[in-house]
Amino acid sequence: MMAQYMEIKAQHSDALLFYRMGDFYEMFFDDAVAAAEALDIALTKRGKHDGGDIPMCGVPANSAEGYLLTLIRKGFRVAVCEQMEDPAEAKKRGSKSVVRREVVRLVTPGTLTEDSLLDARRHNYLAAYAEVRGEGALAWADISTGAFQVMACPPVQLSPELARLGPREVLVSDGLDGARQDLIRDSGAALTHLSPASFDSGSAEARIQSLFKVKTLDPFGSFTRPDLSAMGALIDYLELTQKGNLPLLRPPRKQSLGRVMQIDAATRRNLELTGSLNGGRAGSLAATIDRTLTAGGARLFERRLSSPSTHLDIITARHDGVGAMLDNTGLAADIRAALRQVPDLDRALSRLALDRGGPRDLAAIRNGLTAAEALAQLVSGAELPEILADAATDLRGHDDLVAHLSDALVAEPPLLARDGGFIAAGFDSELDEARSLRDEGRGVIAKMQADYVEQSGIPSLKIKHNNVLGYFIETTATHAEKMLSPPLSDSFIHRQTTANAVRFTTVELSELETKILNAGQRALIIEKTLFETLRIAILDEHGPIGATARALAEFDVATALADLARDKDWTRPKVDDSREFVITDGRHPVVEAALQAAGESFIANDCRLSAGKGAAAITLLTGPNMAGKSTFLRQNALIAILAQMGCFVPASAAHIGIVSQVFSRVGASDDLARGRSTFMVEMVETATILNQADDRALVILDEIGRGTATYDGLSIAWATLEHLHAVNRCRALFATHYHEMTGLAARLEGVANATVAVKEWDGEVIFLHEVREGAADRSYGVQVAKLAGLPASVISRAQTVLEALERGEREGNQRKDTLIDDLPLFAVSPQPQVAATRQSPLEDRLRQVHPDELTAREALSLIYELKAAMGD
Repeated sequence: MMAQYMEIKAQHSDALLFYRMGDFYEMFFDDAVAAAEALDIALTKRGKHDGGDIPMCGVPANSAEGYLLTLIRKGFRVAVCEQMEDPAEAKKRGSKSVVRREVVRLVTPGTLTEDSLLDARRHNYLAAYAEVRGEGALAWADISTGAFQVMACPPVQLSPELARLGPREVLVSDGLDGARQDLIRDSGAALTHLSPASFDSGSAEARIQSLFKVKTLDPFGSFTRPDLSAMGALIDYLELTQKGNLPLLRPPRKQSLGRVMQIDAATRRNLELTGSLNGGRAGSLAATIDRTLTAGGARLFERRLSSPSTHLDIITARHDGVGAMLDNTGLAADIRAALRQVPDLDRALSRLALDRGGPRDLAAIRNGLTAAEALAQLVSGAELPEILADAATDLRGHDDLVAHLSDALVAEPPLLARDGGFIAAGFDSELDEARSLRDEGRGVIAKMQADYVEQSGIPSLKIKHNNVLGYFIETTATHAEKMLSPPLSDSFIHRQTTANAVRFTTVELSELETKILNAGQRALIIEKTLFETLRIAILDEHGPIGATARALAEFDVATALADLARDKDWTRPKVDDSREFVITDGRHPVVEAALQAAGESFIANDCRLSAGKGAAAITLLTGPNMAGKSTFLRQNALIAILAQMGCFVPASAAHIGIVSQVFSRVGASDDLARGRSTFMVEMVETATILNQADDRALVILDEIGRGTATYDGLSIAWATLEHLHAVNRCRALFATHYHEMTGLAARLEGVANATVAVKEWDGEVIFLHEVREGAADRSYGVQVAKLAGLPASVISRAQTVLEALERGEREGNQRKDTLIDDLPLFAVSPQPQVAATRQSPLEDRLRQVHPDELTAREALSLIYELKAAMGD
């Protein structure tokens, strides 16, 4: 057995080998040591090798999925090795023969299909990146849903596209440039190297044609050599990991590079589109506004949020769909009720195609198609926009398959086919007979006994059973002569004579005995055969079923976004080919939701970034920290993204000219792994914006230059704004504390000043969170520090230094070092004692009052008394 193990392990040296032994997957040698540590399970030993103990650990086969998920998350690949024959079959070759085993699957991050290993609401992409003569392409597929796409991807676009797709695993050629590999690792994807032969574009074309059974790829689109290389490598890897049992991939679709809004990794992170800065989905935009009810709808929603369209026709069609569901509240509510019954059709179909499905996947197809038919009836006759009308046509056409599945399956099947009991009674007569024998064997024997009593005329005839003879017919010795004589002897075969009885059998009884003893196994075999028949019937309709799944997702997203717009009072944006960007009463959806949960309201603000063709439109935003500048910047970027994904927006009105790119430089963090300071990270992100932003980009910049000396930072921020204005000519929101920059509004056309209003009262600063025209006169940094809880002595000292510096700058004739020399030395002193205040007569009188004891008349009299005491 160990010789067999080592032979198989040598073929999969880069993976942990799950070696099936009965009810367990066992691991040995270094695999066992690594797995025991990763899974926190016991490490034992079994047998000897080269004079030393063999380390061993194992996990139960029936709960292996949870262990697989842990290992995948910790960066391992797992080769699943199964027993391919029954041990009894192996013994026929000799008493020492080993059960034949084979690796049936390689489990990697990008090839998961099990529900327990996947997030139902997110895609699980496997991607491949190829370069041919300096041109790059990126192909990606989700084998759990069948999605398969490819696009041209120049090296400069690799990082943004990986951020958009979020693949779990990326395939690259062994010879790929190291910098590209670093980009892929930085995206968080597992990096898998394949030989250059896997990326050969010549053999790739034949590989793709073979997979889709076509003689030419022309019907699918025009593919370049890099496209073919990436797609071919992906298919080759699937053949390797799935051991030839390929998933149901849809024909590849070529995606245009400019088809979707470009959002780089830093911007996605800063805007918290699908994940929060704290990690996880909670607190992100997606988690806040996702109201989809189905797994397929949730994946479509996140796909659109991650990839907002730049095609006006597509955006308008999606808005039409949301608008129709918003206008027809009753129909939308009925559709959402129907959608609650829809299972995950895509993933059930994929598991069945990979032969990893079970009876519940059959039921999921049945239930999903039934719900689709009910939804089709709901919307029949309704006036629907084109996007939903087209989807509605794909909901029907499965009557025969649904009827077949409904007849065949019980209402609630078990998880595994090997458990049996999922085929409905009455569907298959042979199965019903086997079950009857299995479950009602005694009744069948009793009926046969009655028949034999009637046939023989011997009332005392009995059918009995023992472990030696099995089932037999027994009569007393007095009736033996009759049984041994014709015509009964023709049917009843003598088997044994005892002192008091004679025993017989019949051909029918022997056959019945065999059937009863094998009925349970026979029933299971019949059910497995029927399962395979039903599986094939479903796979024969995989194309229309996939179309139905996409139609259901379309209705789910439209009704979910309509429900959101209705509940949150969002409005339909006007999106066109202009350069307009005018938001009225815009709000930040995530911040607003958090405030509402706390019982507070969000202060809405306008934003105007309108410019003529070829001109910039930049708002220079000043104001103190904590006043809401970053929220204002982010909310306008989010409104653009929401509008172009096809969603209504959190504003009372919005007019947005198509935005091709969104860039964000908000927040500060270092990158210790690469030896980058906070300022260096800031400069790298700013350089990306200045080098890549086109005239249709929307750029939001917050506090550029704050990580270095004041005048260095001011000069960098100044030059950055001028570059955005003169070279990029884009729409931008530029927040800064450098008040010197506000003078640029008078010098540069298209640049305007705005400030976040605050109010000072009794030495305190009150944030109004209102964005107004004009520039801030000060930063209120000391006041914010006071709110943060700095000691009063530090606040007092800071105020002293600030006043001296400001006075010196106003006078203009004193050097800063001289100013500092003239400041009184800082002395740590005890916290100042709060002066005791004298109690007023009003306070003395109020302390004597007990409100619970006052009548209405007494309370009114007290008010008059207090007012008189004030002298009014």
